[in-house]
Amino acid sequence: MQFPTDYASISERMRHINPVSYALTRNHIDGHVSYLSPYISRGVISTKQVLAAVLDNGFELSETKKFIQELAWREYYQRTWQQLEDGMFTDIRVYRNGVNNRLVPAAIIHGNTGIDSIDQAISELKETGYIHNHLRMYIASMTCNIARSYWQLPSQWMYYFLLDGDLASNTCSWQWVAGSFSSKKYYCNQENINKYTSSRQQHTFLDIPYEQLTNLPIPEVLSNLKNPSLHTFLPEFKTVSFDTSKPLLIYNSYNLDPLWRKDDNVNRVLLLEPSHFRSFPVHEQVIRFIISLADNIKNIQVFTGELNEIPGIRDFPAVISKEHPVFQHYPGQKDNRDWLFPEITGFYNSFFSYWKQCEKYLTKNIGKAPVKQMEMAVK
Repeated sequence: MQFPTDYASISERMRHINPVSYALTRNHIDGHVSYLSPYISRGVISTKQVLAAVLDNGFELSETKKFIQELAWREYYQRTWQQLEDGMFTDIRVYRNGVNNRLVPAAIIHGNTGIDSIDQAISELKETGYIHNHLRMYIASMTCNIARSYWQLPSQWMYYFLLDGDLASNTCSWQWVAGSFSSKKYYCNQENINKYTSSRQQHTFLDIPYEQLTNLPIPEVLSNLKNPSLHTFLPEFKTVSFDTSKPLLIYNSYNLDPLWRKDDNVNRVLLLEPSHFRSFPVHEQVIRFIISLADNIKNIQVFTGELNEIPGIRDFPAVISKEHPVFQHYPGQKDNRDWLFPEITGFYNSFFSYWKQCEKYLTKNIGKAPVKQMEMAVK
Protein backbone atom coordinates (compact mmCIF):
# COMPACT_ATOMS: atom_id res chain seq x y z
CA MET A 1 0.00 0.00 0.00
CA GLN A 2 1.30 3.42 -0.97
CA PHE A 3 0.76 6.55 1.12
CA PRO A 4 0.98 9.79 -0.87
CA THR A 5 1.95 12.85 1.14
CA ASP A 6 0.37 15.71 -0.83
CA TYR A 7 -2.76 17.14 0.77
CA ALA A 8 -4.86 16.85 -2.39
CA SER A 9 -4.33 13.07 -2.50
CA ILE A 10 -5.08 12.76 1.21
CA SER A 11 -8.33 14.70 0.78
CA GLU A 12 -9.24 12.52 -2.19
CA ARG A 13 -8.69 9.41 -0.07
CA MET A 14 -11.11 10.82 2.53
CA ARG A 15 -13.73 11.27 -0.15
CA HIS A 16 -13.62 7.56 -1.01
CA ILE A 17 -14.46 6.20 2.43
CA ASN A 18 -17.34 3.72 2.37
CA PRO A 19 -18.38 3.10 6.00
CA VAL A 20 -20.88 0.39 5.01
CA SER A 21 -18.25 -1.72 3.24
CA TYR A 22 -15.83 -0.90 6.04
CA ALA A 23 -18.17 -2.33 8.68
CA LEU A 24 -18.64 -5.55 6.70
CA THR A 25 -15.04 -6.24 5.69
CA ARG A 26 -12.64 -4.29 7.93
CA ASN A 27 -11.27 -7.39 9.70
CA HIS A 28 -10.10 -8.93 6.43
CA ILE A 29 -6.68 -7.85 5.22
CA ASP A 30 -8.14 -7.15 1.78
CA GLY A 31 -11.18 -5.40 3.27
CA HIS A 32 -12.39 -1.86 2.66
CA VAL A 33 -10.34 0.06 5.22
CA SER A 34 -9.70 3.78 4.84
CA TYR A 35 -5.85 3.82 4.82
CA LEU A 36 -6.08 7.19 6.59
CA SER A 37 -4.33 6.17 9.81
CA PRO A 38 -0.90 7.66 8.89
CA TYR A 39 -2.50 11.04 8.25
CA ILE A 40 -4.63 10.98 11.41
CA SER A 41 -1.69 9.86 13.54
CA ARG A 42 0.53 12.60 12.16
CA GLY A 43 -2.11 15.26 12.72
CA VAL A 44 -2.50 16.10 9.02
CA ILE A 45 -6.24 15.43 9.32
CA SER A 46 -8.44 14.89 12.36
CA THR A 47 -11.06 12.30 13.23
CA LYS A 48 -13.57 15.14 13.07
CA GLN A 49 -12.60 15.93 9.47
CA VAL A 50 -12.88 12.28 8.54
CA LEU A 51 -16.44 11.99 9.82
CA ALA A 52 -17.35 15.23 8.02
CA ALA A 53 -16.04 13.74 4.78
CA VAL A 54 -18.17 10.61 5.27
CA LEU A 55 -21.30 12.67 5.84
CA ASP A 56 -20.44 14.84 2.83
CA ASN A 57 -20.51 11.65 0.80
CA GLY A 58 -24.20 11.24 1.67
CA PHE A 59 -24.00 8.46 4.23
CA GLU A 60 -26.43 8.62 7.11
CA LEU A 61 -25.11 8.62 10.65
CA SER A 62 -26.75 5.23 11.27
CA GLU A 63 -24.63 3.74 8.45
CA THR A 64 -21.41 5.04 9.95
CA LYS A 65 -21.67 3.71 13.51
CA LYS A 66 -18.99 1.03 13.23
CA PHE A 67 -16.66 3.41 11.44
CA ILE A 68 -17.23 6.10 14.08
CA GLN A 69 -16.60 3.54 16.80
CA GLU A 70 -13.18 2.81 15.34
CA LEU A 71 -12.41 6.54 15.27
CA ALA A 72 -13.51 6.63 18.90
CA TRP A 73 -10.98 3.93 19.81
CA ARG A 74 -8.25 6.30 18.62
CA GLU A 75 -9.56 9.17 20.76
CA TYR A 76 -10.05 6.82 23.73
CA TYR A 77 -6.39 5.91 23.67
CA GLN A 78 -5.39 9.58 23.33
CA ARG A 79 -7.55 10.52 26.32
CA THR A 80 -6.00 7.65 28.27
CA TRP A 81 -2.56 9.08 27.55
CA GLN A 82 -3.68 12.57 28.56
CA GLN A 83 -4.75 11.28 31.95
CA LEU A 84 -2.06 8.70 32.68
CA GLU A 85 0.86 10.54 31.02
CA ASP A 86 3.97 8.36 31.50
CA GLY A 87 1.85 5.84 33.39
CA MET A 88 0.58 4.69 30.00
CA PHE A 89 3.95 3.02 29.41
CA THR A 90 3.47 0.68 32.38
CA ASP A 91 0.69 -1.87 32.99
CA ILE A 92 -2.48 0.21 32.99
CA ARG A 93 -4.99 -2.08 34.69
CA VAL A 94 -3.32 -5.27 35.81
CA TYR A 95 0.00 -7.12 35.57
CA ARG A 96 -0.66 -10.42 33.84
CA ASN A 97 1.03 -13.59 35.08
CA GLY A 98 2.90 -15.84 32.70
CA VAL A 99 5.47 -13.36 31.37
CA ASN A 100 8.62 -15.32 30.53
CA ASN A 101 10.92 -12.59 29.19
CA ARG A 102 11.23 -8.90 28.31
CA LEU A 103 12.76 -9.29 24.87
CA VAL A 104 11.36 -10.01 21.39
CA PRO A 105 11.35 -13.39 19.63
CA ALA A 106 13.93 -13.31 16.85
CA ALA A 107 11.39 -14.99 14.58
CA ILE A 108 9.11 -11.98 14.97
CA ILE A 109 11.91 -9.52 14.27
CA HIS A 110 13.05 -11.39 11.16
CA GLY A 111 9.63 -12.54 9.99
CA ASN A 112 10.34 -16.26 9.99
CA THR A 113 7.75 -17.60 12.43
CA GLY A 114 6.54 -20.20 9.96
CA ILE A 115 3.07 -18.62 9.89
CA ASP A 116 3.02 -17.45 6.29
CA SER A 117 0.56 -14.57 6.69
CA ILE A 118 2.43 -13.23 9.71
CA ASP A 119 5.82 -13.46 8.03
CA GLN A 120 4.56 -11.71 4.92
CA ALA A 121 2.99 -8.97 7.06
CA ILE A 122 6.26 -8.36 8.93
CA SER A 123 8.11 -8.11 5.62
CA GLU A 124 5.57 -5.61 4.30
CA LEU A 125 5.71 -3.62 7.55
CA LYS A 126 9.44 -3.11 7.09
CA GLU A 127 9.07 -2.32 3.40
CA THR A 128 6.03 -0.03 3.48
CA GLY A 129 5.66 1.15 7.08
CA TYR A 130 2.10 -0.18 7.23
CA ILE A 131 0.36 -3.28 8.52
CA HIS A 132 -3.36 -4.12 8.79
CA ASN A 133 -4.77 -3.77 12.30
CA HIS A 134 -5.86 -7.39 12.53
CA LEU A 135 -2.32 -8.51 11.69
CA ARG A 136 -0.96 -6.20 14.41
CA MET A 137 -3.17 -8.03 16.88
CA TYR A 138 -2.01 -11.42 15.62
CA ILE A 139 1.64 -10.44 15.98
CA ALA A 140 1.09 -9.00 19.45
CA SER A 141 -0.83 -12.10 20.54
CA MET A 142 1.85 -14.44 19.25
CA THR A 143 4.56 -12.38 20.94
CA CYS A 144 2.93 -11.69 24.30
CA ASN A 145 0.65 -14.67 24.85
CA ILE A 146 2.39 -17.51 22.99
CA ALA A 147 6.06 -16.51 23.32
CA ARG A 148 5.18 -14.84 26.67
CA SER A 149 7.25 -11.74 26.06
CA TYR A 150 6.38 -8.67 28.10
CA TRP A 151 4.55 -6.22 25.81
CA GLN A 152 6.76 -3.16 26.27
CA LEU A 153 9.79 -3.81 24.03
CA PRO A 154 7.83 -5.62 21.28
CA SER A 155 5.43 -2.67 21.07
CA GLN A 156 8.42 -0.33 20.65
CA TRP A 157 9.76 -2.60 17.90
CA MET A 158 6.51 -2.35 15.93
CA TYR A 159 6.16 1.41 16.55
CA TYR A 160 9.64 1.87 15.09
CA PHE A 161 8.45 0.95 11.58
CA LEU A 162 4.95 2.42 11.52
CA LEU A 163 4.16 5.41 9.32
CA ASP A 164 1.01 5.73 11.42
CA GLY A 165 2.98 5.31 14.62
CA ASP A 166 0.73 6.64 17.36
CA LEU A 167 2.23 6.02 20.78
CA ALA A 168 -1.17 5.94 22.46
CA SER A 169 -2.85 3.58 19.98
CA ASN A 170 0.18 1.32 19.64
CA THR A 171 1.00 1.09 23.35
CA CYS A 172 -2.59 0.66 24.52
CA SER A 173 -3.37 -1.85 21.77
CA TRP A 174 -0.43 -4.04 22.77
CA GLN A 175 -1.55 -3.82 26.39
CA TRP A 176 -5.10 -4.73 25.33
CA VAL A 177 -3.83 -7.87 23.57
CA ALA A 178 -1.51 -8.76 26.46
CA GLY A 179 -4.36 -8.36 28.94
CA SER A 180 -2.86 -5.55 31.01
CA PHE A 181 -5.47 -3.08 29.67
CA SER A 182 -8.38 -5.49 29.22
CA SER A 183 -10.25 -8.17 31.12
CA LYS A 184 -8.46 -11.04 29.35
CA LYS A 185 -5.70 -11.81 26.89
CA TYR A 186 -6.38 -11.96 23.17
CA TYR A 187 -5.57 -15.21 21.39
CA CYS A 188 -5.73 -16.26 17.76
CA ASN A 189 -5.30 -19.64 16.13
CA GLN A 190 -4.46 -20.70 12.59
CA GLU A 191 -8.11 -21.13 11.63
CA ASN A 192 -8.80 -17.49 12.53
CA ILE A 193 -5.69 -16.28 10.72
CA ASN A 194 -6.68 -18.24 7.61
CA LYS A 195 -10.19 -16.79 7.70
CA TYR A 196 -9.13 -13.16 7.69
CA THR A 197 -5.97 -13.42 5.56
CA SER A 198 -7.45 -15.70 2.84
CA SER A 199 -4.78 -18.31 3.53
CA ARG A 200 -5.12 -22.09 3.89
CA GLN A 201 -2.08 -22.96 5.92
CA GLN A 202 -2.22 -26.01 8.21
CA HIS A 203 -0.05 -27.93 10.68
CA THR A 204 1.51 -24.86 12.34
CA PHE A 205 1.98 -24.44 16.09
CA LEU A 206 -1.22 -22.34 16.06
CA ASP A 207 -3.26 -24.97 14.22
CA ILE A 208 -5.01 -26.06 17.42
CA PRO A 209 -8.35 -25.29 19.12
CA TYR A 210 -8.62 -22.09 21.15
CA GLU A 211 -8.97 -23.91 24.45
CA GLN A 212 -5.47 -25.36 24.01
CA LEU A 213 -3.75 -22.03 23.36
CA THR A 214 -3.57 -20.87 26.96
CA ASN A 215 -1.49 -23.90 27.99
CA LEU A 216 0.61 -24.15 24.84
CA PRO A 217 4.34 -24.52 25.62
CA ILE A 218 6.47 -21.82 24.01
CA PRO A 219 7.14 -23.08 20.46
CA GLU A 220 10.80 -23.66 19.68
CA VAL A 221 10.63 -21.19 16.76
CA LEU A 222 9.73 -18.41 19.24
CA SER A 223 12.25 -19.37 21.94
CA ASN A 224 15.24 -17.50 20.50
CA LEU A 225 15.05 -13.93 21.85
CA LYS A 226 16.66 -10.67 20.79
CA ASN A 227 16.93 -7.05 21.87
CA PRO A 228 16.24 -5.21 18.60
CA SER A 229 18.44 -2.29 17.62
CA LEU A 230 16.16 0.74 17.39
CA HIS A 231 17.86 4.03 16.52
CA THR A 232 16.66 7.15 14.74
CA PHE A 233 18.95 8.86 12.26
CA LEU A 234 17.80 12.45 11.91
CA PRO A 235 18.77 14.56 8.90
CA GLU A 236 20.70 17.74 9.57
CA PHE A 237 18.42 20.76 9.45
CA LYS A 238 20.23 23.51 11.36
CA THR A 239 19.86 26.56 9.14
CA VAL A 240 16.64 28.44 9.83
CA SER A 241 15.77 32.11 9.58
CA PHE A 242 12.96 33.64 11.63
CA ASP A 243 11.38 37.05 12.04
CA THR A 244 11.35 37.30 15.83
CA SER A 245 8.80 40.11 15.72
CA LYS A 246 6.18 37.50 14.78
CA PRO A 247 4.88 34.52 16.81
CA LEU A 248 6.40 31.07 16.35
CA LEU A 249 4.18 28.04 15.60
CA ILE A 250 5.83 24.74 16.52
CA TYR A 251 4.90 21.64 14.54
CA ASN A 252 6.10 18.12 15.32
CA SER A 253 5.66 14.52 14.20
CA TYR A 254 2.12 14.49 15.67
CA ASN A 255 1.02 17.88 14.39
CA LEU A 256 1.45 18.39 10.67
CA ASP A 257 -1.90 20.08 10.07
CA PRO A 258 -1.65 22.40 7.02
CA LEU A 259 -4.92 24.11 7.98
CA TRP A 260 -3.84 25.02 11.51
CA ARG A 261 -3.76 28.84 11.78
CA LYS A 262 -2.99 28.86 8.05
CA ASP A 263 -3.88 32.56 7.64
CA ASP A 264 -1.83 33.76 10.63
CA ASN A 265 1.22 35.90 9.94
CA VAL A 266 3.71 33.78 11.88
CA ASN A 267 6.91 31.78 11.75
CA ARG A 268 6.43 28.04 11.31
CA VAL A 269 8.91 25.33 12.27
CA LEU A 270 8.83 21.54 12.24
CA LEU A 271 10.87 20.64 15.32
CA LEU A 272 12.71 17.30 15.27
CA GLU A 273 14.13 16.89 18.77
CA PRO A 274 16.84 14.22 19.12
CA SER A 275 15.77 13.65 22.74
CA HIS A 276 12.24 12.73 21.63
CA PHE A 277 13.47 10.22 19.06
CA ARG A 278 15.93 8.70 21.54
CA SER A 279 12.96 7.97 23.80
CA PHE A 280 10.70 6.89 20.94
CA PRO A 281 12.89 5.79 18.02
CA VAL A 282 11.52 5.45 14.50
CA HIS A 283 12.92 4.16 11.21
CA GLU A 284 14.40 6.60 8.68
CA GLN A 285 11.45 5.81 6.36
CA VAL A 286 9.15 7.31 9.01
CA ILE A 287 11.28 10.45 9.25
CA ARG A 288 11.16 10.90 5.47
CA PHE A 289 7.38 10.52 5.58
CA ILE A 290 7.06 13.15 8.32
CA ILE A 291 9.24 15.66 6.48
CA SER A 292 7.37 15.06 3.24
CA LEU A 293 4.02 15.67 4.96
CA ALA A 294 5.39 18.97 6.26
CA ASP A 295 5.72 20.16 2.65
CA ASN A 296 1.96 20.80 2.74
CA ILE A 297 2.52 23.62 5.25
CA LYS A 298 3.30 26.93 3.62
CA ASN A 299 6.60 28.57 4.60
CA ILE A 300 7.48 25.92 7.17
CA GLN A 301 11.13 25.40 8.08
CA VAL A 302 12.59 22.19 9.51
CA PHE A 303 14.91 22.33 12.50
CA THR A 304 16.80 19.37 13.96
CA GLY A 305 17.68 20.14 17.54
CA GLU A 306 16.25 20.66 20.97
CA LEU A 307 13.60 23.26 21.72
CA ASN A 308 16.02 25.56 23.53
CA GLU A 309 18.36 25.46 20.53
CA ILE A 310 15.87 27.16 18.20
CA PRO A 311 17.49 30.48 17.25
CA GLY A 312 15.76 33.35 19.08
CA ILE A 313 13.40 31.04 21.01
CA ARG A 314 13.16 33.58 23.85
CA ASP A 315 12.59 36.55 21.55
CA PHE A 316 9.29 35.67 19.89
CA PRO A 317 6.23 37.60 21.12
CA ALA A 318 4.42 34.24 21.40
CA VAL A 319 5.17 30.54 21.01
CA ILE A 320 2.17 28.42 20.02
CA SER A 321 1.76 24.66 19.64
CA LYS A 322 -1.01 22.07 19.90
CA GLU A 323 -1.66 20.25 23.14
CA HIS A 324 -0.06 16.79 23.25
CA PRO A 325 1.14 14.65 26.18
CA VAL A 326 4.61 14.05 24.78
CA PHE A 327 5.28 17.73 24.04
CA GLN A 328 4.19 19.33 27.29
CA HIS A 329 7.62 20.95 27.62
CA TYR A 330 6.82 23.39 24.81
CA PRO A 331 6.38 26.89 26.28
CA GLY A 332 3.59 29.34 25.58
CA GLN A 333 0.08 28.79 24.28
CA LYS A 334 -1.26 25.31 23.50
CA ASP A 335 -4.24 25.08 21.14
CA ASN A 336 -6.69 22.23 21.60
CA ARG A 337 -6.68 19.36 19.16
CA ASP A 338 -9.71 18.96 16.90
CA TRP A 339 -11.54 16.21 18.79
CA LEU A 340 -14.49 14.27 17.43
CA PHE A 341 -15.80 13.98 21.01
CA PRO A 342 -14.49 17.14 22.72
CA GLU A 343 -16.75 16.80 25.76
CA ILE A 344 -15.70 13.23 26.59
CA THR A 345 -12.56 13.62 28.68
CA GLY A 346 -10.92 11.83 31.58
CA PHE A 347 -9.93 8.21 32.09
CA TYR A 348 -12.32 5.33 31.42
CA ASN A 349 -11.41 1.85 32.59
CA SER A 350 -12.75 0.29 29.40
CA PHE A 351 -13.48 1.43 25.88
CA PHE A 352 -17.15 0.52 26.10
CA SER A 353 -17.76 2.72 29.13
CA TYR A 354 -16.14 5.51 27.11
CA TRP A 355 -18.19 4.64 24.00
CA LYS A 356 -21.46 4.93 25.92
CA GLN A 357 -20.63 8.58 26.55
CA CYS A 358 -19.68 9.04 22.89
CA GLU A 359 -23.05 7.65 21.79
CA LYS A 360 -24.83 10.14 24.04
CA TYR A 361 -22.74 12.93 22.51
CA LEU A 362 -23.65 11.80 18.99
CA THR A 363 -27.36 11.70 19.84
CA LYS A 364 -27.23 15.09 21.52
CA ASN A 365 -25.13 16.94 18.96
CA ILE A 366 -25.56 15.11 15.67
CA GLY A 367 -28.02 12.21 15.70
CA LYS A 368 -31.29 14.15 15.67
CA ALA A 369 -30.22 16.73 13.09
CA PRO A 370 -30.88 16.62 9.35
CA VAL A 371 -27.94 15.47 7.24
CA LYS A 372 -26.75 18.98 6.31
CA GLN A 373 -26.85 20.04 9.95
CA MET A 374 -24.93 16.93 10.87
CA GLU A 375 -22.23 17.88 8.40
CA MET A 376 -21.94 21.34 9.96
CA ALA A 377 -21.84 19.88 13.46
CA VAL A 378 -18.65 17.95 12.78
CA LYS A 379 -16.93 20.60 10.67
